[in-house]
Amino acid sequence: MVKKTAIKVIKREERIRQEQTGENAQQVGESPQKGAREVVTTVTNWVNEFQQKRRDETQRAIKTLFSDNTRPSEA
Repeated sequence: MVKKTAIKVIKREERIRQEQTGENAQQVGESPQKGAREVVTTVTNWVNEFQQKRRDETQRAIKTLFSDNTRPSEA
């Protein structure tokens, strides 16, 4: 047996109401560009923090490697 799919009848008033609520939902939501900007800003901040952390670690390593605190037995 073949099952028939149900067809929903949408009356004109209901369709207008749905269209209006759809427009309101779009206005309330963020634009895709704004969301993309936030993502880019977040990732940029992560990259900057990572680079700064590497710089600090490198500076500390260089200072300990070439420190003037040589022991008399090593000189």
